[in-house]
Amino acid sequence: MRNHIFDGIMGLCVADVLGVPVEFNSREKLKVNPVTDMRAYGTHNQPYGTWSDDTSMTLCLLDSLYCGLDYQDVMEKFKAWLTEGKYTPHGEVFDVGVGTRQAIMRYVSGVAPLQCGGVGERDNGNGSLMRILPLLFYIQSLYGTDFQDVDEAFDMIHQASALTHAHKRSQIACGIYLSVASMLIGNMNLSIAVELGIYKAFEYYKGKPEYEAEISHYHRLSDKNFGEINEVEIRSSGYVVDTLEAAIWCLINTKTYKDCVLKAVNLGDDTDTVAAVAGGLAGLYYGSENIPIEWTAKIVRKDYIEELSERLHRSLTKRSIDKLLAFIPYFENVNEKNACSWGGGEKLGENHFSMPYPIYEQTLEDFIQAVYSSNLICYNYLEVIEKNGLHGTEEMNTAIEESDLELTLAILTGYIRQERFCDGLWESAVKDKTFLKILRRLERLMSAA
Repeated sequence: MRNHIFDGIMGLCVADVLGVPVEFNSREKLKVNPVTDMRAYGTHNQPYGTWSDDTSMTLCLLDSLYCGLDYQDVMEKFKAWLTEGKYTPHGEVFDVGVGTRQAIMRYVSGVAPLQCGGVGERDNGNGSLMRILPLLFYIQSLYGTDFQDVDEAFDMIHQASALTHAHKRSQIACGIYLSVASMLIGNMNLSIAVELGIYKAFEYYKGKPEYEAEISHYHRLSDKNFGEINEVEIRSSGYVVDTLEAAIWCLINTKTYKDCVLKAVNLGDDTDTVAAVAGGLAGLYYGSENIPIEWTAKIVRKDYIEELSERLHRSLTKRSIDKLLAFIPYFENVNEKNACSWGGGEKLGENHFSMPYPIYEQTLEDFIQAVYSSNLICYNYLEVIEKNGLHGTEEMNTAIEESDLELTLAILTGYIRQERFCDGLWESAVKDKTFLKILRRLERLMSAA
């Protein structure tokens, strides 16, 4: 099963590494000597493959989420990073933002986690935006890809930001970013995915009076011609609005991971963070396998990053599957007559009848919703099914007994999503015990893991 967590985190880390040696270099200087490959030393005098606070704080959140969302634990890990050098490439912190340092030191002095972040106008650096990406995967395991109408999801985003940056403008940046990131996982066209992610976030914030004044700071992103803005109008400072705009602009004006992150770095100024924010999105969209191997090979402690990503991936996947397994008793006892009745078919005139349509029992609807509200949807399910040489529901049903996790979820996704093209498919899946077979296969796979 594809590990989107590793895609995003490695995308972020590699981009961060590219930006570290030239942080604070001006755009003009980089036009004369642009970054085209990984460099060493430079601004912070660090060796090849060294990542900065962007990746370190991302790893803190990534590690913490393995046990659930606990703001106290996240702050403890931020503290361990800042004061002990944990979650760093070489055991020492060489770069930290002023606002982030102040927030962590407030925590050290006894301030409650959610009261630590700065709330002033000048507290809108990019320090929460740069490390928010892991939260996306936790939210998707609870609410699915389309979480943008769920208050609880945005509350999590805003509170995670508030640990270091509590101003609503910074919280909104994190909300927009994760909304866009969520759409990038769904196998959509890039420009459509970005536009949809921005639109969904704006629709959420427009309905919240307390955010109305602040959402206006991101008005350029809501312009459908945002990607056509000239580079001279794109700022790449540490101001959170600038960073978010620059990252998204780089993403939609390039066609590969490599081109995206190099464009971000060569904008100059806050090179590591702008690139990291862009790189997280590009990693999700293009996949970690499309990051140049000569770059990933140089990443310090790459195995550690991969280990943390895989651990969270397995944890969230198991949590989502466990929710589905709770439906096993239902599918053991239900039959198609209990699960589905049919409406329509009324006579509308001579030889004219309304189309019949299935009406599904509530528990079956709850199961379908549980699948959608998880991180288990396989967006390339047709490709996976075809790769396994399966044709038609009969062959898929036969394959379930020996299918791996990826194929099992592809078959489940196929049944869930194809109902819209084939009325009554869920009824058939109940009658043939297909849903039950899939759940029992998932149960066996989890037991063997």
